[in-house]
Amino acid sequence: MPADPEIAGPPTPESVRARLAEFRARRGYLLPHQGAMAAALPELQDAYGVMYRALTLAERHLDAFEKEFVWLAILTAAEEHVGTHHVDLFFRTGGTGRQAEAAFRLVGWARGSSTFAFLERHWQGYFPEVPAARAYRDGTAALITGLDVPPPLARLALIGTHAALGHHWPLTADLEAAYAEGVPEPKMAEAMSLALWPCGVNRFLEAAGVWLDLLRSGRVEPSPPFRAWAETPGQDGFALPPRSL
Repeated sequence: MPADPEIAGPPTPESVRARLAEFRARRGYLLPHQGAMAAALPELQDAYGVMYRALTLAERHLDAFEKEFVWLAILTAAEEHVGTHHVDLFFRTGGTGRQAEAAFRLVGWARGSSTFAFLERHWQGYFPEVPAARAYRDGTAALITGLDVPPPLARLALIGTHAALGHHWPLTADLEAAYAEGVPEPKMAEAMSLALWPCGVNRFLEAAGVWLDLLRSGRVEPSPPFRAWAETPGQDGFALPPRSL
C-alpha cells in the first residue's frame, strides 16, 4: 500500500475535513472516533479501515445474513447502541422481526448461563438427572422454536455472544455442541472474531483460549488445520521469569 502523503507531517484542518468527508461518503455515516483519529492519529485511521474491512465487510465463511444475525446478537450483548448500521444490514440481508426476537432471546439466555455453570461446579452431584451442559443445550433449542432461525446459526450467535461477554463455561458448551451438530470450524472462528471489534482483542484472545482448551481435551475432533493449532506448544504468551530479591 503506498504511503499516505498526509502522514508525512501533522494533520491540517484541510486534511481532517477531507478524511471525514471521505469516510462519510464511503460509509454513509460518521462517528466521533473517526474525527479524533483524523485530527491526531491518521496512520491509525488508515489501519483501522483496513482492519474493519477485513473483519466486517469481506465475505468469508458466514453468508451475509448469518453475519448480520451474529452481529445483532453481539452488539446487543455489548449494548453497542451506535451500531445501527448493522441493524440496517440485518434487514437488508433478509432479517425479520421474528428472527431479531430470536437474537434477543439468545442474548438474554446467554446472560443467564451462569446458572448452569454453577450447577456443574457445585450441585451436579445432587441433580445427576440434569446434566448441566445438556440442560443448557435443551433450553437453547426450546428458546428458538418457531422463530425461523436454524439451530447451527443460533449456536454461532451464542459463540459470538459468549466471546463478547467473556463467558467461558457456556462458550465451551456451545463450541462442543457446534462440533456435534457439524457446524464448520471456520464459521465458528468468524462468529467468535466479530466480538473483537466492539469488545476488544482480549475478549477474542480469551475465547480462543477456551477453544484451545477444548481442542486439547479430546472431547471434539478438530479438522487438520485446527489440530495443528491445538498441537502447537507454548501458547501462553510471554513468560516473565521471577525476580529475585
